Amino acid sequence: MSLVDAGAASGHSAKLSAVTTSKFGKVLSDGNTVYTLKASSIPCTKKCRKVWPPVVLPNGMKHLAAGHGVLASKLGSKKVRGVGRQATYGGKLLFWYFRDTHPGQVNGAFTDKWGKWSPVVLSKSSSSGSGATSTTGSSAGSGGVSF
Repeated sequence: MSLVDAGAASGHSAKLSAVTTSKFGKVLSDGNTVYTLKASSIPCTKKCRKVWPPVVLPNGMKHLAAGHGVLASKLGSKKVRGVGRQATYGGKLLFWYFRDTHPGQVNGAFTDKWGKWSPVVLSKSSSSGSGATSTTGSSAGSGGVSF
């Protein structure tokens, strides 16, 4: 599935933007929240990709466009066997979670047999009590990965 195909079916676009959430602050989104994976010893293959579809670029694209709140210099892609050219942010592969159905939803911040899934946090919420830290490049207390 490419972003073009996915866009027609589910509202995904070839541009990543910041979306504000109450729990994580501003997270990366292309219509739905985008996640990274800190992999376990079990690889994310066909069954995993049904739950965690990779963000795949349309043929000929090397990276997605940077929308509001996104650093274009951090966008890229990597050729992944069996997937195609998968989008990256800060060098980390990007995925969607199948249970996120609209912008701002973050249902995929948890650990499963494939590893630890985290939304890409662009900036923390200023409200207290979120449990998140603002250490760049590390896992946040609420499960997000800051960039």
